[in-house]
Amino acid sequence: MDIKLSQCFIAVDDHDKALAFYQDVLGLEVRNDVGFEGMRWVTVGAPSQPDVEIVLEPPLADPNASPADKKAMAELLAKGLLRGVIFRTDDCDAAFERIRAAGGEVLQEPIDQPYGVRDCAFRDPAGNMLRFSQPRRQ
Repeated sequence: MDIKLSQCFIAVDDHDKALAFYQDVLGLEVRNDVGFEGMRWVTVGAPSQPDVEIVLEPPLADPNASPADKKAMAELLAKGLLRGVIFRTDDCDAAFERIRAAGGEVLQEPIDQPYGVRDCAFRDPAGNMLRFSQPRRQ
């Protein structure tokens, strides 16, 4: 049996700000933009990975969720406590400089990690932590 990652989800509170970051700064392509029941989902992905997508979704994408639950998720997102993703790059330092120059909120400058990668970290416009990881050259 062959199993591959198809989609992952990142909660965002403003799709237009998220698109400006994921599309314009990171260079991901928009593959889908769908509205349903007052919510919006935008799918983005790297041109080099046509079968892997990131879905930018509302903090609690459930029309049946209670107002209290929606508020709680929005508060967690605002605090940066929801999980983001780790991107792989062939040049961590160049990615860092590009994202920083575009106004990305720096969480960690490039550093060699003891677990075999060089990485850096930013927050996206919604507060999610995104890491950019380069396998250490041997």
